[in-house]
Amino acid sequence: MTTRDELLQAAKARQQQNQLAYYGALTPQESYALLQADPSAVLVDVRTQAELDWVGGVDVPDSQFAHVEWSTYPGGVQNPNFVAELRARVGVDTPVLFLCRSAARSKHAARVATEAGFKLAMDVLEGFEGPRDTDYHRKAVEGWCFRGLPWHGA
Repeated sequence: MTTRDELLQAAKARQQQNQLAYYGALTPQESYALLQADPSAVLVDVRTQAELDWVGGVDVPDSQFAHVEWSTYPGGVQNPNFVAELRARVGVDTPVLFLCRSAARSKHAARVATEAGFKLAMDVLEGFEGPRDTDYHRKAVEGWCFRGLPWHGA
């Protein structure tokens, strides 16, 4: 089993290699391993409530999960209360893993969280559903679901 420190080192190595504006990034498998290795770590799903309702979400302990929308539905307007809602759910010293559908919004969330003082803000690479395949379907190429990690349907 990989330790918390080894996983944080892997995230930091990606930060340095890719010059990320936040603590680092982990694969879905590494993210799940961090949640198992560190009960204080929190996965923050930044998808809209509609996405959670229609597509499903991760299965992790409630104490390690928070839902803070990055943007609103409908309209896609950035959530003006994102940082305040995040602060209400997660401590600034807590390892926090940001997840969205395809790892686009999660990168922005990790950057903004870092700018707001969160020290261990990380992106979950590949996202929940991953990119589209050649037939425009998700969950078939990469992502939390594709990697066989615990999740539930809508």
